[in-house]
Amino acid sequence: MYRILCVGLILFFSSACLPGIHSVSPKNDFDGPSKNVNVAEPSLFTQSELEKIFPDQPFSPRIDHPVSTPPPDSVSENRLSMKSLDLPISDESSDDFNLVSLSGGSNGRKKEFDIPIVINEKVERFIHYFQTSGRKSFSNWLARSEKYIPFMREVLKEKGLPEDLVYLAMIESGFNPYAYSRAKATGPWQFIYWTGKRYGLKANWWVDERRDPEKSTIAAAGYLKDLYDMFECWYLAAAGYNAGENKIANGMKRYRTEDFWELTKYRYLKQETKHYVPQMIAAALLAKDPEKYGFVDIEYEEPLQYDKVMVPPGIDLRLIAMACEITVEELKELNPELRRWCTPPDAPEYEIKIPFGKSDLFRKNFESLRPGAAGSFKTHIVRKGDTLQQIARLYRTELEPILEINRLEKKSRLTVGTNLLIPIPKEAQTKASKPAGGKGNQEIIYVVKTGDSLWSISNKYRVSISEIKSWNNLDGNDRIYPSDRLKLKVAEPKS
Repeated sequence: MYRILCVGLILFFSSACLPGIHSVSPKNDFDGPSKNVNVAEPSLFTQSELEKIFPDQPFSPRIDHPVSTPPPDSVSENRLSMKSLDLPISDESSDDFNLVSLSGGSNGRKKEFDIPIVINEKVERFIHYFQTSGRKSFSNWLARSEKYIPFMREVLKEKGLPEDLVYLAMIESGFNPYAYSRAKATGPWQFIYWTGKRYGLKANWWVDERRDPEKSTIAAAGYLKDLYDMFECWYLAAAGYNAGENKIANGMKRYRTEDFWELTKYRYLKQETKHYVPQMIAAALLAKDPEKYGFVDIEYEEPLQYDKVMVPPGIDLRLIAMACEITVEELKELNPELRRWCTPPDAPEYEIKIPFGKSDLFRKNFESLRPGAAGSFKTHIVRKGDTLQQIARLYRTELEPILEINRLEKKSRLTVGTNLLIPIPKEAQTKASKPAGGKGNQEIIYVVKTGDSLWSISNKYRVSISEIKSWNNLDGNDRIYPSDRLKLKVAEPKS
């Protein structure tokens, strides 16, 4: 009922897989099985929602002969390469393939498709769903899409892949960096931990690069390239992205077919995998020509742009935001991979994204805002029975900087497994300082600057935090603010 009117020459191909539409050369070997079944649950639809979209289709699809659900494949059986498939498959396909080319385009969107487009009943039902029950959600995805699609297309193009694969991210997450599935997949491309690690994405206490739109797109491009090299079919590659490459490869061997639509006729694939490709096609059709399908007056977000700067480990995000003269929320929006309030302390430097055009301003402000003479950091994983006082003694540091750095109170309860950032001064503060009021000390007045903390001041002047509090009648709950004046007793310079 919803057909795309083709303007210009309509090319009919004998296969929906189009092995010649890419510029990627086949790999000789595939690097073993994926530990990922990338999204075990449908990203955008629950089973009940799918039943509403396909009310007349039982969830036991037509089969040509009885088959039982295969047992989990062993690791040895899953070690497949493209050559090992060795499928006796005919060159003919039962698919009706339409390469659709639409003239014109609003918002600079390309109307031509560089992925195969088949318009069948399943695709039309998802189009109808997005126009009706899922209209609000799809409108939000459209609005967000213009923020991410331009640079995602560039990444895919650089890797020699079809740019329209960006619509996989649309059906995976709606372009939401914080999307999280029941299969523990996260980010715009919905990587689970093992597949993300396999393609170079870090995920630890401090960062989760699966949520980084740029890094995760590069990883997704690598994974999709490997899948296409394995299957030489974008529909099968997309299905493999959803179900795992070994699931698709085993299905092809079992049913002696490399036709995605033929494979969906059997009970072997889960419903979310069978509907994955129709969703992608429907999303691509609507996103490329939203007005045609009734999506008008969409307020598209501005394309994402940013500069990158290197910052030291363990730097408070508030300090970086102040140096850029933006809010912490704006900084976090550019860096969704950061899971804590500071940059990772376990690397020499960290490349952080700041608003486009702000790099010079950042460098100018950062040096004046940054606390001086900062020491190094260590991380401590809380174990059963640990207390804050015990941890401070273990690292031979004072309790106050641990509380301040980790934004804790003395009465805060520690959870086993929590990572604490432990500031370690370059020199032992207490030993380096002389007794308060002792001979050879001089009293100065220090004016607190933006970004200062008791720990940074004590480290800079080689006095202890307890001494600063004693000299200024501060208790454990007192905070210091810019322009505050602190009395310090420091060692007189040697003549």
